[in-house]
Amino acid sequence: MQTLEQLISPENSAWPILSQWIESARNHCYVIKKDQSSAERELFTMQMPTSSPMGAVIYETGGILIHQGWLRILGSGSFKLPRGLMDWNFSKSFSESGEKPKYLLVADDVIGGYFALNGGSLGDSLGKIYYFSPKDLTWHNLNFTYTEFLAWALNGDLEAFYQGLFWQNWQDDVKQLDGNQIFVFSPDLSEERKIAIDERQKHEVNIETHYQASFAEKNKFDLAYSVA
Repeated sequence: MQTLEQLISPENSAWPILSQWIESARNHCYVIKKDQSSAERELFTMQMPTSSPMGAVIYETGGILIHQGWLRILGSGSFKLPRGLMDWNFSKSFSESGEKPKYLLVADDVIGGYFALNGGSLGDSLGKIYYFSPKDLTWHNLNFTYTEFLAWALNGDLEAFYQGLFWQNWQDDVKQLDGNQIFVFSPDLSEERKIAIDERQKHEVNIETHYQASFAEKNKFDLAYSVA
């Protein structure tokens, strides 16, 4: 196991490059200020050097909010996004220190979608990002590495990716959420697909509650839903 000093590499950190990406991003993004002790704890638990993009995001940010907060990329946690990446994955993708996760939840959105880095349980494409879509309750291989996922989140066409899922004045509603909340809809997004998003009732729920209801009692990811 590497020490914190070995994991932190200022001269080789990926953060300067990522900072340039953020400054020139097409999509609105907000880097949440980190808490130093949380950043150190998360990085040490992750055992990921800051020379890697994931290690840099964990150590340098409390998280990154994309598209007015619609998409939340996990860092080391903060008051705005009170879920560090490793803290959030504990008891979900791994249960003991040193255990290799079968996947890593790295981001989520406000409508109950989850982005996970596949470690083997989501499909054959190891090291690729999969997206759990609330529209069909299926994991989809986005064929992105983590670095490519960051680039897509910053510059990709999110309006096209989430076509039909933005409601009128959604920005105002998203502003009222904290990083531990998402929206659920009635009818559910996976039901009655002809009903427009603005015609569905919505309310906030805790994301932990949503995750547990979606996966925990169904053998987590392995048997929870189909994988496309």
